[in-house]
Amino acid sequence: MAKIGKSYKSQGLNIVAWLTGVIVSLAVGFGLIGGTLSVPYIGIVNVIAGWLVIVTTLVGVVMILFNK
Repeated sequence: MAKIGKSYKSQGLNIVAWLTGVIVSLAVGFGLIGGTLSVPYIGIVNVIAGWLVIVTTLVGVVMILFNK
């Protein structure tokens, strides 16, 4: 018998992986803004990159929530 759709286990793992990605992205973004993390040799661009990561992550979250 063919399976229709994804199993609950697969959906749960996808949600956990997506949520982990969001949390890591936000942590990296805030780390770049706060100076805890940095990319060598690019100076102030670290802060801009941090804001870019945070904004794009939040836009992605909003897009997913409105898509469901």
